[in-house]
Amino acid sequence: MQARQQSIEETRRRITEATMALHERVGPAATTVSSIAEEAGVTRLTVYRHFPDEATLVAACSEHWSGLHPRPETEAWAVIPDPELRVRTALQETYAWARTAAPMMTKIHRDVDVMPAFVAPFLAQEAALRIDVLAAAFRARGRSRRRLTAALAHALHILTWQSLCADGGLRDDEAVDLMTAMVFAAVRDRPQRS
Repeated sequence: MQARQQSIEETRRRITEATMALHERVGPAATTVSSIAEEAGVTRLTVYRHFPDEATLVAACSEHWSGLHPRPETEAWAVIPDPELRVRTALQETYAWARTAAPMMTKIHRDVDVMPAFVAPFLAQEAALRIDVLAAAFRARGRSRRRLTAALAHALHILTWQSLCADGGLRDDEAVDLMTAMVFAAVRDRPQRS
């Protein structure tokens, strides 16, 4: 009985890892049950037996991948009182995470519209939490708050790291300097345009 349970768990893990590998290589939109089955060395029926729908498969894949690539802890940022140090710390940790996370996350963001319904709200909620933790150090209101949250959202986004570092050739510390300056420019008082 125990050997059978281990075999079931091993098959489930192989399917999950196959899905993860395909999502990283070709993205969720191009990943099919047939390709997952082939990658895992099982039949399509076996994939469906373990994961009856796409949502359960994506949830298992996400949980497994997140365990291998944990995001920086926002709680640690919240206790840094200085706004600049808080932003710099968050960006340094986020960009270090992005170096390993980019192969998967850039494809997730590219293909989010074809993924199960829970994915987009989860990504948005996760981003909002990180933005709120950083914005709290500024005590900005009104238009400054709106510009600040937009700047933070842009600075923290994996595609910003991709554009600046992977595509643009900047080092992570250069990208951190650039994005920190942008965030602080967003909260500076600006003269009204006529």
